[in-house]
Amino acid sequence: MNSKINNRKMQALVSEQFEKPFVLKEIDKPTPKDHEVLIQIKSAGLNPLDLKIKNGQAAHAKVTLPAVPGIDMSGIVIETGKNVEGLKKGDEVFGMVGGIGGHQGTLAEYITADAEHISLKPKNISFQEASAVPLIFITAWEALVDKINVQPGQTILIHGGAGGVGHMAVQIAAAMGAEVYTTVSPDHFERVKNYGATPIDYTAIPVDQYVNEYTAGIGFDAIVDTIGNSVLDDSFIAVKKYTGHVVSILGWGNHNLAPLSFRNATYSGVFTLYPLLSGEGKKHHGDILKAASQLFETGKLKVQLHHQSYTLDQIETAYELLEDRKASGKIVITVS
Repeated sequence: MNSKINNRKMQALVSEQFEKPFVLKEIDKPTPKDHEVLIQIKSAGLNPLDLKIKNGQAAHAKVTLPAVPGIDMSGIVIETGKNVEGLKKGDEVFGMVGGIGGHQGTLAEYITADAEHISLKPKNISFQEASAVPLIFITAWEALVDKINVQPGQTILIHGGAGGVGHMAVQIAAAMGAEVYTTVSPDHFERVKNYGATPIDYTAIPVDQYVNEYTAGIGFDAIVDTIGNSVLDDSFIAVKKYTGHVVSILGWGNHNLAPLSFRNATYSGVFTLYPLLSGEGKKHHGDILKAASQLFETGKLKVQLHHQSYTLDQIETAYELLEDRKASGKIVITVS
């Protein structure tokens, strides 16, 4: 049943110029379409992509200014379209729903989203934790489950296992029963061990050495690259011959595919933004978030947050922290 909302205005951050501070202003509150829900946003998670969008360095995100930024969120359903099934007023939800392709972003008090594009929030985590999850979990899941089809006993190497996508990927692979390794700096060893991975010190051990040490020179069954550049090139020589598969979330630039070809191995990329840009595959993202909820609620998944959260009027401080790369985990913005 529809709920009537009297106040049709809301506070939102607006990007009016690239590389300039956001402006906090009052704009029209969105109205849900038949297949959508209206969500009161409780928390919004920041990602490195948000910084690239702010600085005008993400043409692939197709953002036209002025625009409300922000991709991830958690919140409470306060109104439903007439054709919505499975969600009702008062439900706590989370999702990757805005900020690109002309969609209003999540750094606002309210947002509309396709009901099938989101999921009920895990019951055992906070709104802040939930808002940090969608993009990074969906990306990791698409790499490991959709592309690699991770299986128990497989040797999986994840580059950057202490990062946003990386720490999700390590936990997903471990939950699936894989034998997980990850390249990190020594100060992150204990953290990734707690996630279920064997750490590899990429600052001290070259690729041929760790391939010999951990796979007896055979190579890893599958590799997830979250770093790009030379790390992707390393992946092509660290993967197993014939059956090996490399997935990258940052497969930009020019790369020599010969090492991969000589192994008869395969490669694929992940482009998590596609459903928001095209309108296709939104239900799949919603289903992936349902899997995230199950992993959280069974104690197999946790998300690393920065020790401090921020508010909408502290957004520039939060973005500076994102740019400096000094955060101790995911940065979140408490909205309401």
